[in-house]
Amino acid sequence: MTKGLKKDPVDFIFGTLTAIASLSVVLLIGGIFLALVQESTPAIEKFGVWKFITTVDWDPVAEVFGALSTLFGTAVTTVLSLVFAVPIAIGIAIFITEIAPGFLKGPIGTAIELLAAIPSIIYGMWGLFTLAPIMEEYIEPFLQSTIGRLPLLSILFEGTPMGIDLLTASLILSIMIIPFTASIARDSFNLTPSIVKESAYAVGATRWEVVKDVVLPYSKLGVFGGVVLSLGRALGETMAVAFVLGNNHQITSSLFDAAATITVSLANEFTEADTDIYLSSLYYLALILFVMSFITLAVARFFLLRAERRYAR
Repeated sequence: MTKGLKKDPVDFIFGTLTAIASLSVVLLIGGIFLALVQESTPAIEKFGVWKFITTVDWDPVAEVFGALSTLFGTAVTTVLSLVFAVPIAIGIAIFITEIAPGFLKGPIGTAIELLAAIPSIIYGMWGLFTLAPIMEEYIEPFLQSTIGRLPLLSILFEGTPMGIDLLTASLILSIMIIPFTASIARDSFNLTPSIVKESAYAVGATRWEVVKDVVLPYSKLGVFGGVVLSLGRALGETMAVAFVLGNNHQITSSLFDAAATITVSLANEFTEADTDIYLSSLYYLALILFVMSFITLAVARFFLLRAERRYAR
């Protein structure tokens, strides 16, 4: 009997190369993190963590910087985009998997995937020259004259509609993340065992009841993971938002006001940073965004792994 299997040199080289490729990703992420920490150290030492994230002022002349206004803009646009996108994306996924005839499933699925391939700058230009005028002339005045007259919601629709605001930026983001949520939700729905759905139909369940009581509960972890991945995409989007959001470092209660996000501030102001503390503060914003994105994607991965284990059982 042989004491061990003889190792093939080709297998050894292949294993070494794949290990190096895998480790390089970890090293790259670690290198980016260390570079951001190093460049943002002056701002961290001057403003600290708590003061920086709770200060609204962003004044390059006085060299006073705070991230709260950009965090506010990032949070509002991201949450609103999810509110707009998730119901539509799940509806698309349900239609493709449960309702659409066979000859429509392929074309619709392909169209959704192609929507994700459009460059973000195209979305931004379309938003600036097409969507923003429509929002300014029709949609936002309509919202002011209807929902804007309700006592508790009127504060969200104050001001003069301009089309370059939080609402338009959120709508653009929602269009951009629909394909990601829809594709992952579709794949999760397709993993629901056919025998489970057929059993529900056999006992008299309607199509709506099968979707509500069988498909959605079975695939909810996968759908949630897709939503969180879309959240990560919305957090990091830059060009499309920069065209239609403005760059106003203020916290506003109205969706019709311009605002600022972390990515838009980095894109608009990086070339204007003429002092060390100004540049370091921008790196500090990038570091915060990096940590937020990492946590978001880690949460998404956790739920996707749970969904895969459940499907495997």
